[in-house]
Amino acid sequence: MTTNIAAALNDLLFDRQLDVDAAVTRHFADDYRQRTDGAWSDRTEFAEHITHLRGVLADGHVEVHDELIDGDRYADRHTVHVNKIDGSTAALEVLVFAEFAADGRFQQIIETTTVLSGQADDQHLGSAR
Repeated sequence: MTTNIAAALNDLLFDRQLDVDAAVTRHFADDYRQRTDGAWSDRTEFAEHITHLRGVLADGHVEVHDELIDGDRYADRHTVHVNKIDGSTAALEVLVFAEFAADGRFQQIIETTTVLSGQADDQHLGSAR
């Protein structure tokens, strides 16, 4: 099974019946690393980021605009629409270039985020811990 961004983000952020560790294990290799807006994080730091987001976000959805899979390479452009616990909303466009591990989970993601709507501090949603 090869994962994709929509499935991963839905499990990570919006399926609260699935705990963070199970969601990360389902979609990300053990040696996973990610660069978001220039800052690198390892799998442990990524899980901390998701845990933080679950404490900030009430719900939301992912809208995939473009997606390309070529062997072990993956690219997409998607928008994450969120409703935060404080009642505010935000939309972030994300550009992703990724590599899959042999088992079909993400091994590495490089992404850039742009706030389309929301508050000034929403720019940090992509990397906040």
